[in-house]
Amino acid sequence: MNLTIIGTGYVGLISGVCFAEFGYQTVCVDKDQNRIDELNQSKCPFYEPGIEDLLNKHLNKTKLLSFSNSVAQSVENADIIFITVGTPSKRIEGEADLSFVWDVAKEISENIKKYCLIVTKSTVPVGTTKQVKKIILENINENSFDVVSNPEFLREGSAVNDFMRPDRVVIGCENQNSENIMRELYRPLNLNETPIISTSIESSEIIKYASNSFLATKISFINQVSDLCEKVGANIQDVAKGMGIDKRIGSKFLHAGPGYGGSCFPKDVKAFINTANNHNVDLSILSAVDKFNDGRVDKIADKIMSKAKLRTGETASILGLSFKPNTDDIRDSTSIKIAKILNQKGIKVKSYDPEAMSNAKKENPFLVLCDDAYIACEESKVIIIGTEWNEFRALDLKKIINNKNNLCIFDLRNIYNPKELKQLGFDYFGTGT
Repeated sequence: MNLTIIGTGYVGLISGVCFAEFGYQTVCVDKDQNRIDELNQSKCPFYEPGIEDLLNKHLNKTKLLSFSNSVAQSVENADIIFITVGTPSKRIEGEADLSFVWDVAKEISENIKKYCLIVTKSTVPVGTTKQVKKIILENINENSFDVVSNPEFLREGSAVNDFMRPDRVVIGCENQNSENIMRELYRPLNLNETPIISTSIESSEIIKYASNSFLATKISFINQVSDLCEKVGANIQDVAKGMGIDKRIGSKFLHAGPGYGGSCFPKDVKAFINTANNHNVDLSILSAVDKFNDGRVDKIADKIMSKAKLRTGETASILGLSFKPNTDDIRDSTSIKIAKILNQKGIKVKSYDPEAMSNAKKENPFLVLCDDAYIACEESKVIIIGTEWNEFRALDLKKIINNKNNLCIFDLRNIYNPKELKQLGFDYFGTGT
């Protein structure tokens, strides 16, 4: 089976190397020649555990993986073509920008030579895959292709494992033939007894948005409860544990923090709300989730300023700049947002992150980047734990306190024991405690 994946961003590249690991001849396409050159040298353009080993293996050893900047050449012999281009939010409306999807659909329609499946793997609003079909039908007979929706459920930081051992595979098809082909594609997952959910194209598209939106709702809910805990003297970690034991609720995504960020949740929530509005459907619960999350970092920054009595010219340290551990992705990072607010208030911001500093510096030149966490904490009045990287859990806090008085730690991820830090001399402020 020959696969072509158009778009070598996060989803496209992870899918490409993992399908090659399944044993399929796979070509990944991107019009950015610099990226193609980089990938041909086995260099991944982003940090993701495990991907470079697979990239090197299938590019240089098995030869199952290749890269190209030509859609025309890459789709001629393809049995399945995946569309994995970006669908960012439009700045004003919040709806998904599908211009890249439409461009790819048109280019596919001009170059396919034999029957193939066209699969949307990008996160797209309901109705998109059918519109892709309409665009392709302008140049190709309907008997020459089928369209399928096959959303991804990859978590940054554990994407390779998520692809190889997924909770489920969702395929939205119009006929039995395309379903059979997709089931054959994912046959290597049979050993893991992975559930394959076959449904309509529309249902498949909504499953992706509904899943991310529900997880975002859990995050905002527990963060609102954490605000109440702070007011009444309760402990959000105890509350979340007591809730999560209930199997109807579950413990995942019940971790209070600074709010959700990253490349998926913020844009997907806004796009889902927009889709509902376009169909005159009330998703007011999700609108409240979105509004609360957007305003959360301002409240946290105000809390830091007031509790620490920060003044213009003083220094704050932020440990962790990526939106989550094990990635260098800073898109909608709450750490970066807090850093910007503090900087606007005249606070000098020092920072350290194991992987994300290069990306952070490109867009935030005000950040003072440090070689390690200890240097970042020197001469600081406030230390903010923004991302729960494992190395921050084992810091030598005695070395950091260094006989300073009233040094504040704002543990936005609740990774430390409050009693231990207070005994060391820190003024400790957790989230929801």
